[in-house]
Amino acid sequence: MLGLLGGTFDPVHVGHLRLAIEVRERLALDEVHLVPAPRPRLRSTPQVDPETRLRLLQAAVTGIAGLGVDGRELAAAGPTRTVDTLVSVREEQGDRPICLIIGADAARRLDQWHDWERLIDLAHLIIARRPGARLPRRGAVAELIAARGDDGADALRQRPAGVIRVCEIPGLEISATAIRESLAAGRAIDYLVPEEVRQMLLNEGLYIRE
Repeated sequence: MLGLLGGTFDPVHVGHLRLAIEVRERLALDEVHLVPAPRPRLRSTPQVDPETRLRLLQAAVTGIAGLGVDGRELAAAGPTRTVDTLVSVREEQGDRPICLIIGADAARRLDQWHDWERLIDLAHLIIARRPGARLPRRGAVAELIAARGDDGADALRQRPAGVIRVCEIPGLEISATAIRESLAAGRAIDYLVPEEVRQMLLNEGLYIRE
């Protein structure tokens, strides 16, 4: 099974990596690919260019078994949409089970995504929920979770797409915003990002205000 974890990764940090590792291990995924977005529609514009964020991601996953980087969205012309990315991955992977990993916050606004109802037909939906995070309680997304939720151990492997699984993961209070603020203020970011990423951020002066 292939997991896909999208985001701006502005910059990538150990919370992103632990999320990918936790989901991979708990669901016995073969691999998880981190998919950087160039210009996300529902989030603020990243402060660092896509190519640099891609390099940081590639450095971050080096040597971590089962983690990889998929840069296809950075090569797309015009705005990128998750549904289009899944169509592209599905064409490559055939009937292999694909798991789209999102957080509880993203799940609560899933109905704002472009063509969101098609996502479940292209991939399983894995909602990674940290302690205290709320899931939608009413509305179309809540109804979809209720209709497609399945706790069967082999449900994800039995078909290529169509199952929603809530995956409880430990909470790590690390944010890209806080890391950017620390860099701008000259504070240490040791152990918040992989060491190679930390060195790249400092050597290249990324997120440091002039």
